[in-house]
Amino acid sequence: MSAFKQKYGPWALVTGASSGIGMEFARQLAAQGLNLVLVARREDKLNALSSELKGKHGIAAKVVTADLSREDFLPALRSATAGLEIGLLVNNAGLTTTGAIVDNKLEDELNLLHLNCRAPLILAHEYGKSMRERKRGGIIFLGSVLSFASVPVWANYAASKAYDLFLAEGLAAEMKEHNVDVMALCPGFTRTEFAKFAKLNDLMAMDVEPVVKTALNKLGKSGIAIPGIMNKLNIFTTRLQPRFLNTFIFGMVSKPSQQVNQHQ
Repeated sequence: MSAFKQKYGPWALVTGASSGIGMEFARQLAAQGLNLVLVARREDKLNALSSELKGKHGIAAKVVTADLSREDFLPALRSATAGLEIGLLVNNAGLTTTGAIVDNKLEDELNLLHLNCRAPLILAHEYGKSMRERKRGGIIFLGSVLSFASVPVWANYAASKAYDLFLAEGLAAEMKEHNVDVMALCPGFTRTEFAKFAKLNDLMAMDVEPVVKTALNKLGKSGIAIPGIMNKLNIFTTRLQPRFLNTFIFGMVSKPSQQVNQHQ
């Protein structure tokens, strides 16, 4: 048994596993020999991924169709994972809205908060307790380069990712003495369904494979994983500049060509 599987196995739970970064987490974790609980809304994509990974790596996989932006998602997920030892939680599922907040539907902005902030908190609380008791495990929160600056037309999304980053850092300090590793993965633009939908500039985007590889390599070694040299430089500069300048620069770079509402 590999050291990774011994520390973070035998089961990993990955939210937003039907595409993008979540799907890549599932593939790389299956290659490490971890069994998987795959959670997302699109059952057909989850079933296809489950069959692929079971056939390729000989692991066990469970598919859980759930909308984590709903208030009542936990009982079904708790039932589906009863008796499973979840050693790694990947809080990947996320929603973005763009445009002026007052022009957007309040329901959409609240759904963003539920999915990006409330659901990761609930899941970390639910599965973190068992990890603490076993004195081993790991939790990964999906942050963003936008965790480090307020961004016009992405205001609620950036604020939610700042929450994920701060939650990960605080929880990491709480869990350290219990041998549970907590980390925030903070990627920049990544080639996913969301990036295509948002019509983001693909020039400096990263593929999902190195993004996830960075996270798994850093887990247990650092509380934050920032894939890519340019992303590291961009985040470093936020520590040197006044906040208003960060807001201006990130707003110029990140402004989408049209309004986006994307739920993974």
